[in-house]
Amino acid sequence: MQHEIKTRHALLDEQGRLTEPGYAKSLILEYDRKAIKAKSRRIKEWDYYLVTCDDFAVALTIDDNSYMGLDSISLLNFKEDWEITTSPMQVLTRGKKNLPPSSEAGDTITRGKGYEICFYHGGDHRILKFSMDKFYKGKPIKGEIRLENPEQDSMVIATPYREDPLAFYYNQKIIAMPATGWCEFDGKRYEFPEGASFGLLDWGRGVWTYKNTWYWGAAQGMVDGHRFGWNIGYGFGDTTAASENMLFVDGKAHKLSRISFNIPQVPKIYRTKGGCCMPSGKELETLEKEDDFMSPWTFSSDDGRFEMLFMPIMDRYSKTDIKLICSDQHQVFGKFSGRAILDDGTVINVQDFLGFAEKVYNKW
Repeated sequence: MQHEIKTRHALLDEQGRLTEPGYAKSLILEYDRKAIKAKSRRIKEWDYYLVTCDDFAVALTIDDNSYMGLDSISLLNFKEDWEITTSPMQVLTRGKKNLPPSSEAGDTITRGKGYEICFYHGGDHRILKFSMDKFYKGKPIKGEIRLENPEQDSMVIATPYREDPLAFYYNQKIIAMPATGWCEFDGKRYEFPEGASFGLLDWGRGVWTYKNTWYWGAAQGMVDGHRFGWNIGYGFGDTTAASENMLFVDGKAHKLSRISFNIPQVPKIYRTKGGCCMPSGKELETLEKEDDFMSPWTFSSDDGRFEMLFMPIMDRYSKTDIKLICSDQHQVFGKFSGRAILDDGTVINVQDFLGFAEKVYNKW
């Protein structure tokens, strides 16, 4: 049984602990950075937008992790199989980016040398504007995207950590906001077609433990004339009270239970001075395994309501390891085929439905 939060109140109590772990369909728990009792350098706040159509996508991030900040612009081309990401970083931001305490109002703006990223909240719509003079090989990028922001359900989760009572994860995912707009790079203009382009928001605030691995996936588009999408994920914190798995049809949420990401495994290749060494025969059975992100995945649920095959088309991979701080990220884009079942038993079948699934390990 998953606990749904239904009344508006403070996210944290006077001791800085979560008042009510669970999930909600809107951002009804009130976040206040000043109410946090953990060390200020551990506070993490971010706004992340991903806007997709069949052929390409744009991802934008404004991130304040207190000890460091990150601003990021990504352009992904699914037809030509490439992606470019540039992410200027800052040291000791400590809340200076002034990210709003709610996604329901306020603007998020960051500027640096030769770039700016702006998220404007217009009530029934959102405007994303971005530019960077030297995005890739000295070439600039710029763009402007409008996301329609109708009244709709979203995935909201408040997750505690067993190992640290002052740590928490407060997160909202808004899925399948209708999008229009454009992006210009390297002499080409990318237009997001109306009716076939959608944006999602990943809004997060919290205090995390030092080491974490998370799994996250989302998809958005049109199915049988209806705006459809989902948010799925797990991996850190105490999720006893609720999962973050939800389906969305025309803005209405349908809560799912537990979902497993079944990433294929292959024997790990060991490297020697002469190159790669791959044992064969029975030795393969005892080898350490590693994830094979570009082979087909499957997704399964404990109640049979979400069963998918996932065919990868692009692994957006990055790794940073400077000992105390490490980030190993695989955001894999591809096509989902399978079925999802709504709360009333209605079956939604999808075929080659664009989305992504990711596995991320962080020490931060």
